[in-house]
Amino acid sequence: MTTDAQRQEWADPGGLTVGRTAALVGVSVKTLHHWDAIGLVCPSGRTWSGYRVYSDDDVARIHRVLVYRELGFPLAEIGRILDDPEADARDHLRRQRSQLVERISRLQQMLGAVDRMIGASSTGIRLTPQQQVEIFGDDWQPGWAEEAEARWGDTAQWAQYAERAAALTPEDWKEVAASVEALNADLAAAARAGVAPGSGEANALAERHRASIARYFDCTHAMHVCLGRKYTGDPGFTAFYDALTPGLAVWLRDVIFANAEAHGVHPESATWE
Repeated sequence: MTTDAQRQEWADPGGLTVGRTAALVGVSVKTLHHWDAIGLVCPSGRTWSGYRVYSDDDVARIHRVLVYRELGFPLAEIGRILDDPEADARDHLRRQRSQLVERISRLQQMLGAVDRMIGASSTGIRLTPQQQVEIFGDDWQPGWAEEAEARWGDTAQWAQYAERAAALTPEDWKEVAASVEALNADLAAAARAGVAPGSGEANALAERHRASIARYFDCTHAMHVCLGRKYTGDPGFTAFYDALTPGLAVWLRDVIFANAEAHGVHPESATWE
């Protein structure tokens, strides 16, 4: 004896039942029933026994709904878009394609950052806290690295840092520490000598400072300005630089600002980019 459920699965050649349509497009029967109830996608055909079935056009509409839903459109807005009598099908497809390309680009960027983090954590060389103190000096606090990761760990710049830092050996780090120490000594000496921000000597020092940061991540002049603000706005940074020579934090900020302005970046409006 044929059951109602069996009869429902049998469709005329011109349509598919809700169960077969759901399997074809990859959604649940419950979802299709909901879309039918709100008028988003309604089956337009009937089986010989009176069950409603989805035509080829209905299935095509479901696929368009799925694309827009994947792009984050609310169902009500999707219905308005698809039912717009002035809309052209090709225009819809072009719009969908453009939005998909943008999303793919964002996802690829995220994937690249994740891959770099995986590579850095699985194959990179990490310094132990003892090695950090040995290389950077007794004033170095290993907790600073953890604090930095907590603050910036979800940024693209931290992903770059993790990738580049992982490739450095302890010997490389010693070289880095020596170059930073030399740079800080030159900055302090220039500040004590009254080197004016915006002068050729000051701009050269600013570029050396930016290059020292760019060893870890791509540092634009606008980013450099944002860091300069922190040197006077963050007590930890201010204390570090002023310990080298009084007033160094403010002087370094002004040097960075003047150098950035010489490169077409206005310090007042610069953003982290």
